[in-house]
Amino acid sequence: QVQLVESGGGLVQAGGSLRLSCAASGRAFSSYAVGWFRQAPGKERDIVTAISWSGGSTYYADSVKGRFTISRDNSKNTVYLQMNSLKPEDTAVYYCAAPNSGIYSYTESSYRYWGRGTQVTVSS
Repeated sequence: QVQLVESGGGLVQAGGSLRLSCAASGRAFSSYAVGWFRQAPGKERDIVTAISWSGGSTYYADSVKGRFTISRDNSKNTVYLQMNSLKPEDTAVYYCAAPNSGIYSYTESSYRYWGRGTQVTVSS
């Protein structure tokens, strides 16, 4: 069993930065991939970025490439999402999630463990 807790969300002006954290408890977290998803009001939840268990492989949605960076510190059981050059369209609830695998997936249904989310609001 893995429990995930997101933090670091908030209100920021366009062009600003935020760093989200996903802290995990439970055994063997370092063997799991992690994905960050987001859901804006009235929209589906979409994958933003993901990282393999070792950090050696990452994925970014086209909408965030060059602006967001995912990383992990397995010694701290934490995954980070550095978000720079934020835009109003980045406004959403951000969730971290882990599949029951060290390899990430692009599909939401592959993720077994979910945090409760953290709100990110970008003002124009």
